[in-house]
Amino acid sequence: MATQQSRPGDAPAAPATQPAASDGRPQKKKKEIYTFDMPYTANSLSWSLRMDQQYRIAVASYMEEYQNKVQIVQLDDDRNELVKRSEFDHPYPASKIMWLPDRRTDASDLLASTGDYLRLWEINPRNADGEVEEGKVSTSCCLNNNKKTDFCAPLTSFDWNPDDVRLIVTSSIDTTCSIWDIEKQQPLTQLIAHEKEVFDIAFTPGTDIFGTVGGDGSVRLFDLRALEHSTILYETRDSKPLLRVCWNRNDPNYLATVVVDSSDIMVLDVRVPSIPVATLNNHTAAVNSIGWAPHSSSHLCSAADDCLALIWDIQELPAAVEDPILAYNAETHINWLQWSALQTDWIAISMGNKIQTLRV
Repeated sequence: MATQQSRPGDAPAAPATQPAASDGRPQKKKKEIYTFDMPYTANSLSWSLRMDQQYRIAVASYMEEYQNKVQIVQLDDDRNELVKRSEFDHPYPASKIMWLPDRRTDASDLLASTGDYLRLWEINPRNADGEVEEGKVSTSCCLNNNKKTDFCAPLTSFDWNPDDVRLIVTSSIDTTCSIWDIEKQQPLTQLIAHEKEVFDIAFTPGTDIFGTVGGDGSVRLFDLRALEHSTILYETRDSKPLLRVCWNRNDPNYLATVVVDSSDIMVLDVRVPSIPVATLNNHTAAVNSIGWAPHSSSHLCSAADDCLALIWDIQELPAAVEDPILAYNAETHINWLQWSALQTDWIAISMGNKIQTLRV
């Protein structure tokens, strides 16, 4: 990754080498930025992890109506551009979408989403003859934790356990979190996690611990092995709601969180509760999304309503982090970002009615 700060609007620096095409054909030199236009507002997005489906992204729409969409787009090596592979209907806007965190090519090609329910979608399923149906999407299951009615409180977010892909945790506006066994298609448990809405939830890589944030302004830690207890790691002044929680993928001591409608990102250390070890404050409008680098313990990306995607380096903590090391100025405010775990020099962002992939 580049170590000097760039000016807003500069494209991220390109690596010296290009990965070889999976089929051995000569591969065209990749651009610094790829743009894909959509017929509706783009919101949540997710990079695929499958080794046989590289440079593939699922992106969900945000429309104020019942019927929304999810598109699967992928980099076409021959055309050297992002193209649509498939599209399917999604009830209500998806609050989050996420591919199965499994790189194996023989695993089911699954995508999960939350909104009214937790849903699993199978991409390119096999028919009765065992043949792959390219471009088709089928509903694998629809999971509702309320057995007394078809209605349930909206789900705000979820996370897939990266070490046991049978497990998904969901968060809800009704103050609860649920742990699901997707093989059995049933909840293992439901717990009251916060005093108000739970807005986000995330597993710590390599452990049974997950963190939550919510409308009561607290960051709470839970352990799958002892769910009757939780730890309050941090609380905001005046109980201002917390919108996002994101764990460092390479150092589980660190996580980042964002206050609703705030331009600051707070970095927390589980070994030093109650006080942020760093506050990143170069944005000038509300931060909407954050993501740690999959290949580095010191790099974090943030995106906000000020149209900026910023990359930070925290390796000198506890020294103050004054400025980001890279900046990208988008055309409009950025709704979502994700750093690719398979192609680690790429970040995807959604903004307005388009997505972009940026090489960093």
